[in-house]
Amino acid sequence: MTSPLSPQARPNLVPDDGVVLFIGDSITDCGRDLDAPDSLGDGYAAMVAERYAAGHPGSGARFVNRGISGNRAVDLRGRWDRDCLAVGADVVSVLVGINEVWRRFDSDDATSDEEYEDHYRTVLGQAADQGSALVLIEPFVMPVSDDQLAFRDDLDGKLTVVRRLAADFSATLVPADALMTRAAADAGPRKWTDDGIHLTSDGHALLADAWLTAVGAALPERA
Repeated sequence: MTSPLSPQARPNLVPDDGVVLFIGDSITDCGRDLDAPDSLGDGYAAMVAERYAAGHPGSGARFVNRGISGNRAVDLRGRWDRDCLAVGADVVSVLVGINEVWRRFDSDDATSDEEYEDHYRTVLGQAADQGSALVLIEPFVMPVSDDQLAFRDDLDGKLTVVRRLAADFSATLVPADALMTRAAADAGPRKWTDDGIHLTSDGHALLADAWLTAVGAALPERA
């Protein structure tokens, strides 16, 4: 049986001359210039754009980053018209959920799974109604301290929501939680993350490759 993380023989989700929007929290933001609409930051979004251009030189696809540090699904809902629908993207890729978990533990500001799903489902429905193909990236944690071990119970509920939404909207799912858990077990979490949440350059590269594989745009392996 093929692993969900293995390359699949599937059509490329990214159309020629299409627009791909990445939206979410700080993992997507990754230092982008909020005053420069074309800024992609230094993380997986920029790496996807670079690798896609290298692997598909005839494509005119354009990549846009609208991640904002600290965002939760409720924040995406508040800015969705401006930062998603107004872009008119052919593909909308969303990574959100870890701040819902984190704020429960560092600020006693919990978000129930039901609240998370309501906000997330609403914005996805609006993007789908506009005709955008959807890519959902699972939130993840790679604990680097004992207190982060408690994140798992809350995160598992959010993962259930993301997987249900992916099924309901026929969205492409990037199984980032399994990917990062496996990577942390193989090489230790510090190779991929500094704080258990935010990714190192190696972590962003891993996520970028997983994204490209999930959407059917992985670079061909060298002989």
